Amino acid sequence: MGAKGTSLLLIAVAAVVLLSMSVFIVDEREYAIKLRFGEIVRMDFEPGLHFKTPFVNTVRKFDNRVLTRNNPNEPFLTAEKKNLRVDFYVKWRIVDVGQYFRATGGDERLATSRLLEIMKDGLRAQFARQTVQEVVTADRAQVVDELMDTAGVTARELGIEIVDVRVKTLDLPPDVSESVFNRMRQERARVAAQLRAEGGETAERIRSDADRQRTIIIAEAQRDAQRIRGAGDARAAEVYAQAFEQDRDFYEFWRSMQAFRTSIGQGNDMLVIEPDGEFFRFLKDPTGGAGR
Repeated sequence: MGAKGTSLLLIAVAAVVLLSMSVFIVDEREYAIKLRFGEIVRMDFEPGLHFKTPFVNTVRKFDNRVLTRNNPNEPFLTAEKKNLRVDFYVKWRIVDVGQYFRATGGDERLATSRLLEIMKDGLRAQFARQTVQEVVTADRAQVVDELMDTAGVTARELGIEIVDVRVKTLDLPPDVSESVFNRMRQERARVAAQLRAEGGETAERIRSDADRQRTIIIAEAQRDAQRIRGAGDARAAEVYAQAFEQDRDFYEFWRSMQAFRTSIGQGNDMLVIEPDGEFFRFLKDPTGGAGR
């Protein structure tokens, strides 16, 4: 290959290198900013192929997805000056890539470090106002909402948004744990005793009302029974009187038979009565002395 061919080859290689340095691709999962000597000149790139001026312009890319950072076993003091070990995590994402670059230089480790400090300051302020028992029994959702409200403003200064915060575990020293659990057991026992007392009071009220209604129902039933029995007795007396008026001899005979049935042949019953008495009148004479 001659000198001319070599020159053409070098020119072609240089052109390819320059072209590759002039082209960059922005993924849909990325933000991109163009820098000129360290100053931001553009940051509104859509996903796709873009161009830049080599050597003068540089491009920095940042993840635009939700990122997660864990922070295990962080110590915090409560209002009682008791030490708690808290395991939490924070989810965040970049929302203002220009502010993010200016605040952190585009260093994700620096950004997460500063974000964790913001979160720890917020949690520290939260726990410092509460006792151990209040921390253990507190509504986590309310704590998280308050934390996101206060820390979210500071996080915006870094060009990032706090998506979520979760306290995963709270570890207490053994002596503190036993004390807290004892107080919780006592509180639960107090609530249970109160509920039992209220239940007993309600049961007694229901039982008293049931007894009152039972007494009223029985009294009304006895009243109605007496009324019905009285009406029946009156009707029976009326029927007896009508029967007596229709055939007095038959009525006397029937009544005597009824008396015999209820008086004679009842086990060990014994009657001491004169045989000539009125009681045996129909036994001696079927007509009952009708001709007398």
